[in-house]
Amino acid sequence: MVLPIPAAVSPDGSALDASYIARPEVDEIQLDLFGDYTSNVALYPAFQAYFREHRPPLLAIWGRNDPFFLPAGAEAYRRDLPDADVRFLDTGHFALETHVVAIAEAIAGFLLH
Repeated sequence: MVLPIPAAVSPDGSALDASYIARPEVDEIQLDLFGDYTSNVALYPAFQAYFREHRPPLLAIWGRNDPFFLPAGAEAYRRDLPDADVRFLDTGHFALETHVVAIAEAIAGFLLH
């Protein structure tokens, strides 16, 4: 069965996110996560070493027009995992909302391979 791909991002996802963030103290938790992002970046060398040593299979599906997670971030996986399956879709940050069928098919194919 082929499902239609929505032409625009449904407001349902952002409305649901807004309701979750509106809960008491969740806004502070989100701010803490944003503020702690640098500790994540500091771990990149350990992740990269793991990738080079263990060579896990990797599928990265990226929105070519994502203003937050740029295509170079996806391409970087190939430095440590030359066999990484890196795909770009003609979409932005909300790739699952705009390309759910294509992403689901890619994941299924990757897992069955």
